[in-house]
Amino acid sequence: MLPAPRTARQRMIELLTGARLSSHQLAQMLGLPERQVEEHLTHVVMTVARDRSRRFVLEPASCPDCGFVFRDRTKLTRPSRCPRCRGEGITAPRYGIDPSSP
Repeated sequence: MLPAPRTARQRMIELLTGARLSSHQLAQMLGLPERQVEEHLTHVVMTVARDRSRRFVLEPASCPDCGFVFRDRTKLTRPSRCPRCRGEGITAPRYGIDPSSP
């Protein structure tokens, strides 16, 4: 009997474990549109939150022009522009899954 195929979210969890990847990188690896990856990420966050042995890590987006870091942003998507300098060259947030510390 063949093993059941892995879902996109299961593969996403495998890719994010021990790594830091942007939604664009995940989309390329999974062969999915970037917006679809961002939708799956919200569910991945909830799945990982139920497991006490792992934690979801979000490296926030930042503005390379003025150095502003989007630390308080709750959305997982990339912001469109910087609130400080109005620059639009925002770096993408990166996501990962790490083992939780005891």
